[in-house]
Amino acid sequence: MFGRGHFAGFDDDVQPKEKSRFYDRLMEERRSEMEKSRASELLKLAKSKEVKVQYDDRHWSDKPLDQMRDRDWRIFKEDFNISTKGGSIPNPLRSWKESELPPRILEVIDKVGYKDPTPIQRQTIPIGLQNRDIIGVAETGSGKTASFVIPMLVYISTRPPLRDNPELQALGPYAIILAPTRELALQIEQETIKFATPMGYKCVSIIGGHSITDQAFNLRDGAEIVIAAPGRLKDCLERRIIVLSQCTYVVMDEADRMIDMGFEPDVNFILDALPVSNVRNESSFPDFVVESAADQKFRQTIMFSATMPVAVERLAKRYLRNPATVTIGNVGQAVESVEQIVEMISDENRKRTRMLEILQRGFEPPIMIFVKQKKSCDRIALDLKNNGYRSVILHGGKNQEQRESALAQLKDGTADVLVATDVAGRGIDVKDVSLVLNFDMAKSIEDYTHRIGRTGRAGKSGTAITFLGSYDSEVFYDLRQMLLKSSQARIPPELNNHEAALTKPGTFAPKRRNEEVIFN
Repeated sequence: MFGRGHFAGFDDDVQPKEKSRFYDRLMEERRSEMEKSRASELLKLAKSKEVKVQYDDRHWSDKPLDQMRDRDWRIFKEDFNISTKGGSIPNPLRSWKESELPPRILEVIDKVGYKDPTPIQRQTIPIGLQNRDIIGVAETGSGKTASFVIPMLVYISTRPPLRDNPELQALGPYAIILAPTRELALQIEQETIKFATPMGYKCVSIIGGHSITDQAFNLRDGAEIVIAAPGRLKDCLERRIIVLSQCTYVVMDEADRMIDMGFEPDVNFILDALPVSNVRNESSFPDFVVESAADQKFRQTIMFSATMPVAVERLAKRYLRNPATVTIGNVGQAVESVEQIVEMISDENRKRTRMLEILQRGFEPPIMIFVKQKKSCDRIALDLKNNGYRSVILHGGKNQEQRESALAQLKDGTADVLVATDVAGRGIDVKDVSLVLNFDMAKSIEDYTHRIGRTGRAGKSGTAITFLGSYDSEVFYDLRQMLLKSSQARIPPELNNHEAALTKPGTFAPKRRNEEVIFN
């Protein structure tokens, strides 16, 4: 042998293919049987390893549940923009069939028409089934109601039935749901009834605007679930119309809104009226322990909020026990399915003219127009009627029957446009709203976010147009920051370059003059 496998006198005369065969025969003759066997085993092992790597690298949607690994769950959460904290968080739901829900509830879910869980439902339902406290932060229209109603029904199914049991009926409901506004409470009631009625459970709402005598009459035979506004529920507790002696499941929807509306004392009063044995006790339960519903020793509290201001954090710290926090998407940001357009208009007459020009573009009803004051609602609604639009009004000055009628007309197509104050900014679920027009800019960026959240719901696209005046300068900075984060936003140059939009309110903007920094 000379060099690398070349025989003297052979190499130049042998063609490449013949040379290759020659060396193969030579190596084959020199290999022992043991070497041949070992080489074959190594080849098979390499191929097996390659197949296994390719198999494990499959997307989570191509794997059965028992083959999911930590990496797959991490990708799953990224795909649905789910983030969690709190420790001992169970894996999210991939589908209803793979859940641990009772067959009876799965049948109801199928009848209601829920094909796949939404992101908030995927993560909060498994946590709720552990009877653990939850803080949920998700955008509007994300399916939050079902995410707390389904675990609630699972819990209630473990309790003794109230029907034909006067002694248990006298102890009050098993669960309460608190909502800041009447409209949101009624909407939650409608959604809850879809699930509760087929299972034989009774659901009663306690809200202002209705006779308290009628509501007491509805509670005469007991109810497993009570949906209430904090003020009216506190009133009923003080009058002994209702007691909460066996209530161990509490939901606070739109908790940030309840705090903003001044309901914090009422919420504290209600939670303090619950059984003492369910009060948080860190000395006996320093760490989170999964409890079965039958042996539950502590109240289960679920809090949903679009933002987490200090007041909400204070409430959570006081009443929630080792909560699991679930966040869907970016907190406080508008969904990407909404196209945001801002127009700088200060003159009221110019606003009205521009509003009619926009409506003539052919936006499909229903359409929602938001204003700041009640009197503006009536004036704009009259302008719309004079121009051939079927409009209805919703604000705090209307009685409950008028408010419910306005929403019903918008939903069934009798009306095309709803003119409303911020009363309709949260919790109102009207399908297929194509346009939200902010005739007046909201007082805060949170209210703006909720307003435009009336469109672009359930995966559909929508448009939000906002008229902005110089008197709205307090929200310029926050609005500009929100628009910059959205890929579907148009920022007018007047806003983009405005001094108030470049500096956060409450801070001093430095000016440079001759290399010296002078503060205003």
